[in-house]
Amino acid sequence: MRHNRGVGQTVEPAVALGDDPRSYARLLAQVYDATMSGERPPARPREVIGDSWDRVRAAGLRPDDDAGPAIHAADLARLRRESGLAGMIEEFTSGLAPLTEAGSSILVVADAEGTILWRGGPSRVLRQADNLGFIEGAAWSESDVGTNAIGTALAARSAVQTFSAEHFARSQHPWTCSAAPIRDRRTGKLLGVVDVSGPASTVHPTTLALVATVARLAESRLHESHLAGLDQLRTVAAPLLAGMPGPGLVVDPHGWVAAVGQLSPRARVTLPDVMDGSHLWLPELGECAVEPLPGGWLLRPVDRAAGPERTRVTVDLRADRSPEVSVVGSGGQWRHQLTPRHAQILELLADGAGHTAAQLASSLFGDGSRVVTVRAEISRLRRVLSGLIAAQPYRFADGVSVEVLR
Repeated sequence: MRHNRGVGQTVEPAVALGDDPRSYARLLAQVYDATMSGERPPARPREVIGDSWDRVRAAGLRPDDDAGPAIHAADLARLRRESGLAGMIEEFTSGLAPLTEAGSSILVVADAEGTILWRGGPSRVLRQADNLGFIEGAAWSESDVGTNAIGTALAARSAVQTFSAEHFARSQHPWTCSAAPIRDRRTGKLLGVVDVSGPASTVHPTTLALVATVARLAESRLHESHLAGLDQLRTVAAPLLAGMPGPGLVVDPHGWVAAVGQLSPRARVTLPDVMDGSHLWLPELGECAVEPLPGGWLLRPVDRAAGPERTRVTVDLRADRSPEVSVVGSGGQWRHQLTPRHAQILELLADGAGHTAAQLASSLFGDGSRVVTVRAEISRLRRVLSGLIAAQPYRFADGVSVEVLR
């Protein structure tokens, strides 16, 4: 069905069943050429495409720019960790296998800024994507490369297919791309985009619907994982809070509440981006003492008259047992088995001097340039001990006493 919008005619979506892709591509080319040259087009593009072209042109991009996307390859590992999408890759790969295993399309996953974090598929199509700059680490937001499925799905906050000349850059016209945004259902935050791309001749009426369905299924799995994590945290939280004399609550790393003791019920508290130190101020609770737990945090509103209690950490490196760290605070005690590398790091930090990543790299590997490896190891360690390890330089946080058993 075509809709009259007052000037010309709205072009039917490329995915409409029964369309001839070649004829549609020719019509799109005419619409595109006229629009970009400021002439009256024979028809209007779809609304989502027309709106995107307006945004891109207003931003100063030109259809024949050959600069290509910015590449953030040096930050790729960090961007992957921070995206929250790593646990979904298997879901995307299996769910979209009917499209990628046909040999004509590739799977691409980008973060909320449009940076490509993962891709996979037939080597022939990947090589073609290389020539376009459609590679891991490349920035594919609308402001970087114009109208495209990844960038436009992010801007429109909805699933989008871009076919041939619907792309703003002429170099992308030989492609068709279908992308759907991925949200964290807990917060509504946009995490990124999953995309299937290939030669324009491979356009299919069901591609966008399948990509959108797989994105929704991945969101559901992420939510289920969140609930399972809270349930697991409750097994630690319930006895901890029951044996604690004062009020407190246990939350996951994002502030979702697993259990509450002697406080009014609540679903979430606002945590800072970085949980350094043994005390922090929260809008909902005021000043709180903070103690790390496996998979979360114990928060205790501070009684200023009583004064804060120190957290005691023991790093057990005795040769007759596996390396282990134990943490003792007012809320109780817990233990965590250490990898050999993490045991080495904690032993170094226990001297109280503070260490840069380069200094730790020299001590651990004899090579001060291996800072990326050190930061990755510290990041893994802080998932468990985040409240105990401060940064810049790396050290145990104030208010933490440390003992090393050798």
